[in-house]
Amino acid sequence: MYGWLWRALPGGRASKAFLSLVLVLAVCALLLLVVFPWVEPMLPFNDVTIDQ
Repeated sequence: MYGWLWRALPGGRASKAFLSLVLVLAVCALLLLVVFPWVEPMLPFNDVTIDQ
């Protein structure tokens, strides 16, 4: 998959490295700003019960 992505990006080595970095940052931003907040209410980590 990474080889295909590297071949699909236009330009030389420096341009491909910069575009790869931009793509990684875009995916991270999408995950942090959209996906994780959408999934967080469905996770069981906040369902804490303590019996005394």
